[in-house]
Amino acid sequence: MAMVQEFLGQLTLQLGGGEPTYPTVVPEPNFDPDKDAARIETAIKTKGVDEQTIIDVLTKRTYNQRREIAFAFERRAKKDMISALKGALSGSLETVILGLMKSTAQYDASEIKASIKGLGTDEESLIEIVCSRSNAEFMEIKKVYKELFKKDLEKDVSGDTSGDLAKLLLALVEARRAEPSSVVDNQKIDDDARALYEAGVKRKGTDVKCWISIMTERSVPHLQKVFERYKSYSPYDMQESIRKEVKGDLEKSFLTLVQCFENKQLYFANRLQDAMKSKGAKEKVLTRIMVSRCEVDLKKIRQEFKAHHGKSLYQTIAEHTKGDYQRALLSLCSGDD
Repeated sequence: MAMVQEFLGQLTLQLGGGEPTYPTVVPEPNFDPDKDAARIETAIKTKGVDEQTIIDVLTKRTYNQRREIAFAFERRAKKDMISALKGALSGSLETVILGLMKSTAQYDASEIKASIKGLGTDEESLIEIVCSRSNAEFMEIKKVYKELFKKDLEKDVSGDTSGDLAKLLLALVEARRAEPSSVVDNQKIDDDARALYEAGVKRKGTDVKCWISIMTERSVPHLQKVFERYKSYSPYDMQESIRKEVKGDLEKSFLTLVQCFENKQLYFANRLQDAMKSKGAKEKVLTRIMVSRCEVDLKKIRQEFKAHHGKSLYQTIAEHTKGDYQRALLSLCSGDD
């Protein structure tokens, strides 16, 4: 029965743009927002705060259910649940729980805003988000960004970066990418592969503009075939070519893009592994991927993680984190592989 339910869950959770989802956080079937709101109110009022109950409830409900709990909480307690949680929690756990109180698009929009706010841009975060989101996700992120911050995402991204990096990120944010077609255009695949080669490895210097237009305007299935074909022109594959041709943030951006075209969930699995391997686990990256992908594709990320790193994501999180933060992440991970 679980298999059937899981299958139905995946069918019903198609993202706009028709991408199937592989969530680890799925709707609680016996959902009672009033009961959940009462549990959270009691947990917040408990001396020393009952974090475990807050984790149990909020990491096992979808965003839509959490919103209903927040409405029920406000009716009961006559105050805002998010503010109450902010007051009751602190540190890494607070970051996770407040992240879960945003929709996936709101969360992505806030993370982009945080990466370009203040002194110096956090390019690494900006690149991770912008180079890994789909057209459908961007449509939603842009709408929400405007609602939340009264600004255009395009303006903020291009105002905060410069040169070719700005051009690439802007082209991605504008979501110009073609939708996948059922027709395979072999001529165009060949033309694009040759153009990528002639714009980079074949010549002195790199025609970055050509790379940007092909990599931001073509559909993902088309690009997968282009990179395959590319190997018959170039002595280096696409990722090696990028490493040879460009440096710094531009290199990181192109690599992220190509890795996501080839296998997006593996890209996230590798990011998680790197974040936990680094000294003083990069909590920011770990939190962001767990929170932003738990209703999108975290289940598949888990499978890739196990397949490529020989250990389950669950066990790796258990090893590299502690306390309430660990409990919240393991609950989002929702199962050992």
